[in-house]
Amino acid sequence: MRVLIADDHDLLRDTLVAFLANEGIETLTAASFGEAMQIADSATGLDLVLLDFKMPGMSGLEGVRKALEKGLRVAVISGEANRSTAEQALALGAIGFVPKTMPAKSMISAIRYMVTGEKFAPVEFMIESSGNSDHPIVQKLSARELQVLEGLTEGKSNKEIARDLDLSEPTVKLHIKTMYRKVGVANRTQAAMLAKEEGIF
Repeated sequence: MRVLIADDHDLLRDTLVAFLANEGIETLTAASFGEAMQIADSATGLDLVLLDFKMPGMSGLEGVRKALEKGLRVAVISGEANRSTAEQALALGAIGFVPKTMPAKSMISAIRYMVTGEKFAPVEFMIESSGNSDHPIVQKLSARELQVLEGLTEGKSNKEIARDLDLSEPTVKLHIKTMYRKVGVANRTQAAMLAKEEGIF
């Protein structure tokens, strides 16, 4: 597994490199968009390119577009971008959006997820930024329960949800049971229908 991390913030970049190294993931690094594209042109076997939205030379979404044109699997990492920017990046073809506010361990899980070709955007970030955080149902649930509920709306099994969230199946079952009680439903079909009807996902 080989990941290119392009970010002009040394601390974050070095932290990610250290964590990924512990996971046995090879990393390449760049401090600007231009440097990242030079590395991408010469490197082989890149599984993922993490691009900082605000780094020198990036030009925001234009940088995402240029990287995608090279056939790279691109994810955006940002400390400032909002939900609209994240959605636009995903619409362009980015594999994911990772807020810099995420704990390092969660970032690593997200990177592993995206390397497999699955799209990633943290549900709590997307909901909070959309204004749905004021929804009565959202206020009743923890961030983890919302992630589980999102999995149910996508028709995923407990095993798939557990894999996506890096949890055990018994833990997922516990979250589901608690979530059912909080929102007043009896099964996963009712939970998924409620979430869709209320516009949560």
